[in-house]
Amino acid sequence: MDRATATAQDVIDKAVALLGIPYRFGGNTPESGFDCSGFVRHVFRTGFGLILPRSALEQSKAGQPVPATDLKPGDLVFFNTMRRAFSHVGIYLGNDQFVHAPHTGDRVRVDSMSDSYWMQRFNGARRVNPD
Repeated sequence: MDRATATAQDVIDKAVALLGIPYRFGGNTPESGFDCSGFVRHVFRTGFGLILPRSALEQSKAGQPVPATDLKPGDLVFFNTMRRAFSHVGIYLGNDQFVHAPHTGDRVRVDSMSDSYWMQRFNGARRVNPD
């Protein structure tokens, strides 16, 4: 397995290990809970050793843009959930699935990219490299 694949798998493993952690606005750690960008930032820091910006909007400027048809596990996926572009972020897992911290009252979970709610709100994707 090459380094890029191994590293992407490390990110996926870290993200999936956090399933069920409660959502908390401004949350950055498993102990305190996560908001969407805090979750992504924590996963990439612990899985890649890569420090991403704090907000989903800032994270949408990291790395390189990726067409939806070329998504790979570990890519960041962005959505308009608050009537503004790039207001929500998750991590693509493969097989049309992504993991994210959705909203207050929920927990880190996996959803389908083809669910109509997410399809209508998809803004784009980015690939961040640890190098």
